[in-house]
Amino acid sequence: MILLKALVLGIVEGVTEFLPVSSTGHLIVASRLVDFPEASRHTFDIFIQLGAILAVVWHFRRDLLGLATAAPRDPAARRLAMQVGLAFVPAALVGFLWHRAIETHLFNPRVVAASLIVGGFLIVAVERRAWRFSTLRMDQTTWRQALGIGLAQVLSLIPGVSRAGATIIGAMVAGLDRPVATQFSFYLSIPTMCAASLYSLVKARDLLGWSDALPFAVGFVASFVSALVVVRAFITFVQRHRFTGFGYYRIAAGLVILLAVG
Repeated sequence: MILLKALVLGIVEGVTEFLPVSSTGHLIVASRLVDFPEASRHTFDIFIQLGAILAVVWHFRRDLLGLATAAPRDPAARRLAMQVGLAFVPAALVGFLWHRAIETHLFNPRVVAASLIVGGFLIVAVERRAWRFSTLRMDQTTWRQALGIGLAQVLSLIPGVSRAGATIIGAMVAGLDRPVATQFSFYLSIPTMCAASLYSLVKARDLLGWSDALPFAVGFVASFVSALVVVRAFITFVQRHRFTGFGYYRIAAGLVILLAVG
């Protein structure tokens, strides 16, 4: 049963991580529903995020390799890499300083439900506005826009907000069109999720044993495969569609969770 639970949670993570619906919120609720062991639940949730981020690295491997090789000699490539780094700093700093308080006071279904509902209404409101985007390519991103996206990502530390949702909507408000905002969000997810996952795993290393290896591996693989499918589909989706449907889904999901927890 533990392997089946790990498989289910891995799929939940992979499907929701890069959509504006909050993977953390879904995992908190799903973990309780399948009754995943409490002792390793949080560490497991963090670990399977690495499977999802590996899917992003794999999908963008050629672009990322090109960016890494060009950065030493190409000012535009170097600027983009530094802008992603700048956007990474705010959430990393806030998360490092206040992660314990956030985990203690905010990781519960009611906070998730409230965040889903508020975020859903925000997405619907943003998508009802007729935007005129000034940034149509990644290399047009400004330092001010990168900082704005980074500040928006701080909100994703609240479970239920959604890292993808916060950064994509934040990027759109800053002037990036949907495809560029989505790609910047994917790039930003790499240092953000890697840093958060590795930091949490190092802290929890004494809590894990060899018995955790197999369910963790199952969850990791399930997260990688499902995330890879979703990333490819989502990139195609944003070329032609708005995020309004995700907003309505968030509102409905939040209301269901509120009803379930009383």
